[in-house]
Amino acid sequence: MNNFFLAFLFFLGSMILSAQESNFTRKDTLRGSITPEREWWDLTYYHLDIKVDPDQKTISGKNTIYYRVLKGSTVMQIDLQPPLKIEKVIQQGKELQVKSEENAHFITLAHKQKENDLNSLTVFYSGKPREAINAPWDGGISWTKDTNNKHFIASSCQGLGASVWWPNKDHMYDEVDSLLISVNVPDDLMNISNGRLRKVEEHDDKTKTFHWFVNNPINNYGVNINIGDYTHFGEKYKGEKGKLDMDYYVLKDNLDKAKKQFKDAPKMMKAFEHWFGPYPFYEDSFKLVEVPYLGMEHQSSVTYGNKYMNGYLGNDLSGSGWGLKFDFIIIHEAGHEWFANNITYKDAADMWVHEGFTAYSESLFLDYHYGKKASSEYVIGTRKRIQNDRPIIGPYNVNKEGSSDMYLKGSNMLHTLRQLIEDDEKWRSVLRGLNSEFYHQTVTTKQIEEYISKTTKIDLTQFFDQYLRTTKIPTLEYSFKDEKLKFRYSNIIEKYDTPVRIFIDNKPKWIQPNADWQTVNLKGDTISVDPNFYINVKSM
Repeated sequence: MNNFFLAFLFFLGSMILSAQESNFTRKDTLRGSITPEREWWDLTYYHLDIKVDPDQKTISGKNTIYYRVLKGSTVMQIDLQPPLKIEKVIQQGKELQVKSEENAHFITLAHKQKENDLNSLTVFYSGKPREAINAPWDGGISWTKDTNNKHFIASSCQGLGASVWWPNKDHMYDEVDSLLISVNVPDDLMNISNGRLRKVEEHDDKTKTFHWFVNNPINNYGVNINIGDYTHFGEKYKGEKGKLDMDYYVLKDNLDKAKKQFKDAPKMMKAFEHWFGPYPFYEDSFKLVEVPYLGMEHQSSVTYGNKYMNGYLGNDLSGSGWGLKFDFIIIHEAGHEWFANNITYKDAADMWVHEGFTAYSESLFLDYHYGKKASSEYVIGTRKRIQNDRPIIGPYNVNKEGSSDMYLKGSNMLHTLRQLIEDDEKWRSVLRGLNSEFYHQTVTTKQIEEYISKTTKIDLTQFFDQYLRTTKIPTLEYSFKDEKLKFRYSNIIEKYDTPVRIFIDNKPKWIQPNADWQTVNLKGDTISVDPNFYINVKSM
């Protein structure tokens, strides 16, 4: 296993364990819950207008926040993390009072807000934002230089929160409807952000301002800045909704490598539009942007740092060989455009909705281009990395995710669900239906569960409870003698009885174990259990 990946797993696991073993504080609640100072207003538009000074490692500027009043109130919560500081807040020409508590800043408005009114205020701020420790897992701003000694800078902030580098309503439940991000940088550099480039302004002080507009709803951590000595190439992709602009921004020295490696991007788009439905952000284009860390799913501005290698930094995470058939970061991070950016969790506890489906998308990419055998071997091969240390779903309202098993256990759970449906076209319709039903929405786990159960007409209550809310993996215990099969499940929750497919002399047969021993007569000499089901098997 690659040392980098080992370090990542250890780091992520220790972070999550530490968080869940500690007592949560008011700081966690202010960050992770829908506070009274958040719930009364609905985000409609941001104009983030900032200057980035690479030499001083500072950001300064303002964010104008437009909102609709849902119910009357006079106090608004805006989030910004130290060492950044709010300088002042202005509404209708008046400076407002700001009371700070931890990373939350409570702004007392000059007038009581009236229901359905559309209002705005502007938050001015500045300072040296937190420098990323181990981007993207422990993020902030990465201040680096390329091989030509040019500044190479990028943001990453999932979990930590977008308020690590700009002031905003830093909770996932409320996505802004659209966004203009204006970034001023030295004139020998470019800034690449989300959406489409509206214009570039040149200034007398040897700087340029890049104005990027996002036409679709976007989650806070999906907003990014990427600053470097970039060069650009691109293509027009003929997709389900017409022509899609696919643009690529890479360091100049890497242009030739990128033109070869990024051929995986249209292959990704073809596979995922087939399985998940149309790319959700045609209006904003699709971009891959090189960054000085591994990569992240920033909406319409997917960041890439996999060193132009197939696999995960050249490694096959499945051990099957199939993981070297594609660039892991291109496929995985772009898969998040459907599950994370189109369908977004309301609470970090449900982060598996992002990571489980997207880890599973890797096998669906293989399915589309290399066939079902490749897909199955890949996802089954990843099981050896599952730890079953903690449940996939984390604690709610404190901005904490569950176990890192949300990736590979989530993927294997979904692969098992595909077997239960036993109809690949129906399964495809479920995946596409999710992206249609919850198009540009924030969701809960329960909504996802209920939609799948309703659409498949299978009661999946115990199935999801078993895999999402416990660390128990069902164990199928059986004996087969004299054409009698005796079997049961152990290590299960109450009433768990999900069917499983077995093979008698290589012929498929379904059985439905539960906690009690059952016996059936079956003619045949050999028995095996379908490995596509994520269960343990114990022959008695």
